[in-house]
Amino acid sequence: MPLIYAARMRLLRSTDLALRVLMRLAVAGESSPTTRDVAEGMDVPYTHLAKVVAELQHMGLLTARRGRGGGLSLTERGRSASVGAVVRAFEGDGDVVDCEGPTPCPLNSACRLRVALRRAQEAFFASLDPITVADIVAEPTGALLLGISRGP
Repeated sequence: MPLIYAARMRLLRSTDLALRVLMRLAVAGESSPTTRDVAEGMDVPYTHLAKVVAELQHMGLLTARRGRGGGLSLTERGRSASVGAVVRAFEGDGDVVDCEGPTPCPLNSACRLRVALRRAQEAFFASLDPITVADIVAEPTGALLLGISRGP
C-alpha cells in the first residue's frame, strides 16, 4: 500500500497580516485608522504590523499619514490589487523545499520533486491572481469585517 503524505500550505505571518490590513482598510470607509489602532484590533504587536504597513506603502497599496488627522488608507491600486501579487510579494520566490541547505540533498542534481513542488506553488499563486482585495471584502464578508474592526 503506497504511503500518502499530506502537504500543508502555510503563509508567512507577514503575508497573513498584509492581507488582513488590506481587508480592514477596504471596509474602513472615510475613517483612517492608525497603525496602532489596526494592530490593537488584530491583537498583534505594533512593531511587526508597522513593518508590514511600511511594505504595503512601498508597494503603493496604502498611504500612511502621520500626525493629527493621520492614519492609514487604501489606495485605488490597493483596492484593485491582486491577492496573488500580494502573496507573491510577501512570500518571495523561494523554493518550497531547501535542497541546498547545510546538508544538501543527494538527489539535488536529478530531483523531480523540487520541480513538481515549484509547479504546485505557482499554481497556488495563479489561483489567487484573478482575486482582488475588493473581491475578498464583498458581502457578506465586508459587513462582518467592519463589525469586528469596530470592536465592542
